[in-house]
Amino acid sequence: MSNLPTLPPLPPVVAAVPPPVRVLVVDDEPDLESLLRQKFRRQIREREYEFHFAHDGVEALEKLRQIEDIDIILSDINMPRMDGLTLLLKVSEMNIIVKSVMVSAYGDMANIRTAMNRGAFDFVTKPIDFTDLEMTLGKTRAQIKILKQAAREHQTLNALLQELNVASNIQASIVPNQWPAFPDRKDFDLFAMMRPAKEVGGDFYDFFLIDETRLGFAIGDVSGKGVPAAIFMAMSRTLLRATALTGISTQECMTYTNKILTRDDSASMFVTAIYGILNTKTGEVDICMAGHEPPILLRADTAPSLVSLPGNLALAIEEDFPIRSATITMKPGDTLILVTDGITEAENPTHALFGKEQLISLLGDTNNLDPRDVVRFVLAGVQQFTAGHPQNDDITCLALQFRGT
Repeated sequence: MSNLPTLPPLPPVVAAVPPPVRVLVVDDEPDLESLLRQKFRRQIREREYEFHFAHDGVEALEKLRQIEDIDIILSDINMPRMDGLTLLLKVSEMNIIVKSVMVSAYGDMANIRTAMNRGAFDFVTKPIDFTDLEMTLGKTRAQIKILKQAAREHQTLNALLQELNVASNIQASIVPNQWPAFPDRKDFDLFAMMRPAKEVGGDFYDFFLIDETRLGFAIGDVSGKGVPAAIFMAMSRTLLRATALTGISTQECMTYTNKILTRDDSASMFVTAIYGILNTKTGEVDICMAGHEPPILLRADTAPSLVSLPGNLALAIEEDFPIRSATITMKPGDTLILVTDGITEAENPTHALFGKEQLISLLGDTNNLDPRDVVRFVLAGVQQFTAGHPQNDDITCLALQFRGT
């Protein structure tokens, strides 16, 4: 026999019982309360309806403040102290979801029209036909259910938008955003900007001093958009930075980052990236590109040109892919431009792409600009090209200028 203990039975699943529809009856006739309780006794017993009573508009307003979630107001028009038409105006000033059904003498179309203009949902006439009243309450009940569901969905949407706003602020704080980034350094300068296509995005940039003479810099673009891309972006950027700060080469850093991301990629996403290390004394750059847009080099004495680098797969696709790096040399005054494909693939209203050639042509006018002005010039050029066409992808641009000693 098994020695396993006997587990207690699971408790039965109890279906949630919807709350009753709360009806506030406002009428100065003393017999109406007993008539309604008699005619709707089954619905009251089965908690389909819950009736509350007031004798005029003043008392009704007090009841509305005391009782939560009144769904329907069934109100006479002619009452002492405050009539039904005035009550409608007062209710419209309250921030509550409620529908009003007015009771009026047969043929009193002037007051009925006034009531409808002031927001009444429907009306019944005296003497009250309780079959007609039940149908009217049922119709009103269905309408209030739709309104309350819409209100709940609106609240949920607002909560999600608030969370996205918080996430956007968190993501903006992940990337460096204090300028000038290194105010005490005169041997280099850099600047970057990122514009997500949605509240949060999958692009990132980064830079950091590894030691006194080595500056690490990176740019990345995660597949996909929105929250999943933003989470994978944060993980990729954090892993790349932590690995890079150990001081290993770009090839070793990207190889290790790729292995970890590939093993942990349960979301089947990938990230294109460039990671480089600038020797701030010599201008030598150890640089590695993984499936990304090639950087562009601005030299003081020649036209801008794409930097030729070994082609590697994007990170998180294949764990054992052999990643290669290269070395380039920057002269004092040279600027290296890194972008994501949100720039080169930006569309105008005719769906034409901005493209690499146009980007290189645009950068031909920036030889004498500092990195901040170069980045802003590029983004302004893209914005002018798109001419108001919706941004379909995250846009990021980083400019690194070597100034020498």
